[in-house]
Amino acid sequence: MSLSPLQIDMDSANVFVDGTWTPSHSADRVLAINPATEETIGRAPDGDEQDVDAAVRAARAAFVRADWAKTTPRERAGYLRGMADRLEQRSAEAGEFLTTENGMPIAITAMMNIDFGAAILRYYAGLGDALELEEVRGSTIVRREPVGVAGLIVAWNGPLMLAIAKIAPMLLAGCTAVLKPAGETPLSVAYLIDAAQHAGLPAGVLNVVTGGRETGARLVSHPGVDKIAFTGSTQAGRAIAAACGEQMKPCSLELGGKSAAIILEDADLDHYLAQLPIVSMGGNGQGCVLSTRLLVARPRYDELKGGLRDTIAKLPVGDPHDPATVFGPLAMERQRDKVEDYIRDGKAQGFEVLTGGGRPAGLDRGFYVEPTVFADVDNSSRIAQEEIFGPVVTVTPFDSDEEAVALANDSQYGLGGSVFSTDQDRGVEVARQVRTGTIGVNGYQPGLDAPFGGVKQSGVGREYGPEGLDVYLQAKSIYGARPQG
Repeated sequence: MSLSPLQIDMDSANVFVDGTWTPSHSADRVLAINPATEETIGRAPDGDEQDVDAAVRAARAAFVRADWAKTTPRERAGYLRGMADRLEQRSAEAGEFLTTENGMPIAITAMMNIDFGAAILRYYAGLGDALELEEVRGSTIVRREPVGVAGLIVAWNGPLMLAIAKIAPMLLAGCTAVLKPAGETPLSVAYLIDAAQHAGLPAGVLNVVTGGRETGARLVSHPGVDKIAFTGSTQAGRAIAAACGEQMKPCSLELGGKSAAIILEDADLDHYLAQLPIVSMGGNGQGCVLSTRLLVARPRYDELKGGLRDTIAKLPVGDPHDPATVFGPLAMERQRDKVEDYIRDGKAQGFEVLTGGGRPAGLDRGFYVEPTVFADVDNSSRIAQEEIFGPVVTVTPFDSDEEAVALANDSQYGLGGSVFSTDQDRGVEVARQVRTGTIGVNGYQPGLDAPFGGVKQSGVGREYGPEGLDVYLQAKSIYGARPQG
């Protein structure tokens, strides 16, 4: 196993404040556990009020210092490209470490976090090359100015990619930030700081305080933070939104999902089944955008059920460091316990277990759950309505396109989704009717130039595209600044 570049000491962990790794004030620690072996791989600070305050003060001071405040978008784009270069140099090492930290299969870890993360940095660098932050409207100058100090809080399923999706537009906008990684994956953040230092990012522009929920709550409530960007559960997002509302502090929230894959009667089932490990069960099923509710046209229902049995039986479960592995362990013990509770509930409801439903044979260590498919599932049931965040999908038949859309929309969430049809126009027309922030036709692959985010309980605000930059800027009108012609 490759070590993190931080080489975090098991006894004295650090926070990154004002350009240096320094011992935390807090004596409490969060543990990083290898989910495949259940062994502790490191410790990091469970940041306290003083740790958060020091990081916020460093970010505030950096925001007004000339070496950052006077940079142009083109200059900031240079920092983003430098970070991308460094991440790509350490791709193999970082991928191995991330797999050790959260159990995601090695075949997707570097691609998801490093390759895609570097692409995000390069996309926003490209925007920066031509970004204009002022325009004249009549006699008024309309400026877009950085919102200030941003508090960035991210989840454990894609620690680097989720952070970069916020860091790249935040930096391009001219903001500074305090990043709090998930308490369960506190070590891999060192690769981001290594990249920022390699790129020459000025001290204090990006700071890191690790810790659990209380650390995040301190960051949200700190009066020196001007904006919060969060990726995580809907429950936590509601609490953050309420706290930000009390302070009149803007927040962008990328939350949970329970998306539907609508499989029309003319769909190419072999194509869907080939996409299954990505679209519906990717990352051990721990993805907010996954289409975990399979809505299937009744004439193809039995055929798809057979295809699901055959396909999943061939997908390897095991060591996440093996490139052949499709399903590794869940990220932590409590997540496995949660998923198993949903599986018990589905069985108690009497839904057919097509495959899975237990723990994989021969894997006595690690937080493993068999990939599980329930068929003939009532769309109003708990396993069809609540986000499970594990390798569990439900299958429900429908008799018309209209019923499929109604079933897809019968959810508190609206983040992702997909439609499968050999008639592209028909697939797009069905996709237009699903109430969701994003949806794919015959697959699901977010584009960096298009906004990503949810509706309903799936969030507020957007990432990616120019829209992802907008949430870190605020408009300012200077009236009478230009003579009227």
